[in-house]
Amino acid sequence: MTERVQLGKSGLFVNPIGVGTNAVGGHNLYPNLDEEQGKEVVRQAIENGMNFFDTAFIYGPERSEELVGQVIKESGKRDDIVIATKAAHKIIDGETKMDNSPKFLKDSVESALKRLQTDYIDLFYIHFPDEDTPKAEAVGALKELKDQGKVKSIGVSNFSIEQLKEANVDGYVDVLQSEYNLFKRGAENDLLPYTAENNISFVPYFPLASGLLGGKYDENTKFDDLRANDPLFQGEAFKQNLRKVDQLRDIAAKKEAEVAHVVLAWYLTRDSIDAIIPGAKRPEQVLNNLKTLDVKLTAEDIEAIDKIFR
Repeated sequence: MTERVQLGKSGLFVNPIGVGTNAVGGHNLYPNLDEEQGKEVVRQAIENGMNFFDTAFIYGPERSEELVGQVIKESGKRDDIVIATKAAHKIIDGETKMDNSPKFLKDSVESALKRLQTDYIDLFYIHFPDEDTPKAEAVGALKELKDQGKVKSIGVSNFSIEQLKEANVDGYVDVLQSEYNLFKRGAENDLLPYTAENNISFVPYFPLASGLLGGKYDENTKFDDLRANDPLFQGEAFKQNLRKVDQLRDIAAKKEAEVAHVVLAWYLTRDSIDAIIPGAKRPEQVLNNLKTLDVKLTAEDIEAIDKIFR
């Protein structure tokens, strides 16, 4: 049984290696996804002691929640599993806008409960801020649902430091999910210090920078998905980034681990990062992510990695 860690002050205990499920039914994000393979990712994860699954309304849309919910229900292990999902996207006549209004968030929780086939959601995030709802009011709506037992803990995602402070004015925010990886370290300036100080768990998304930090790409790798337009993957910047990743290979070799494991282990040494949610399209990827827990980084290793990407 893998050691469980608490997410902030939430009372939720998870395997530090979670599963990002945007490639489980996220047909709008990835072309040609195999749903059976996606379900197998979730199944294998559960069978191997992973219990933290991150999904969202917009993955699919809706389909990821349905598939994740189905497998969790079939597993019979709902009580041991922590389901995180998110909402904010409102789709009207093909147009998407963000909505954090109390009514929208409450309706979103109700519909997510149905798709996930459960009567409570462990962690519910406001996926993106909207332009006009006061953040404390949006979080207040989730607090009402928490008092009713429909959600166990409250998260926000993609909030700036100002928005996070406003959302957390009553201390109700348990988790912040935001972009953070060795290439994109802006969160270290404000978000990470604030979450550490306020006992909020920081869950980084794109921890492997869409695979760039996995050590599997070279200058000839071609991309036909989200990465095709990502500046990290363009021209000279891409070459420089690959050179940085190459410098991790020595550390990985000493640990008898892969580059990705070393990178993920480094995040877990950061204040307030209690768990990470690397994605997986195939069952073997999700099991491979678990090997991160075998990597023990020394203070020297941590400093060396910091320096390469500083």
